[in-house]
Amino acid sequence: MLTAATIGMLSYAGYSAGWAAYDAITGPRLEWWADVALVVFAVLLAMGAFFVRVRLPGGLAFAIGALLGLQGLAVHAAAHLGTGLTPQLGRGVVAIVLVTIAHTAASSPSTRRRPDS
Repeated sequence: MLTAATIGMLSYAGYSAGWAAYDAITGPRLEWWADVALVVFAVLLAMGAFFVRVRLPGGLAFAIGALLGLQGLAVHAAAHLGTGLTPQLGRGVVAIVLVTIAHTAASSPSTRRRPDS
């Protein structure tokens, strides 16, 4: 399950960075700083996904921070593009599901490492 959460977070990061690159190439509809911030938060989420995968203390909090940054920028993009509330709810649900999967997988006793005897 931890692998699924990691792949989901990496996919979310790739989508966000790809959308920012597409927006910059096809004639920006957002400000340049918003596209740059999307890429920065996507890179932070990718790092957070790896931190979650190796169970680094604070890794899940790091990933949550990056997800919140991407959500904030998505709200900014929705205001400029007029897409409304529905895509925001979808992104929020995806983020909550990814965090829930990562948290339950990391805290389950079957995935904890046992010390070598």
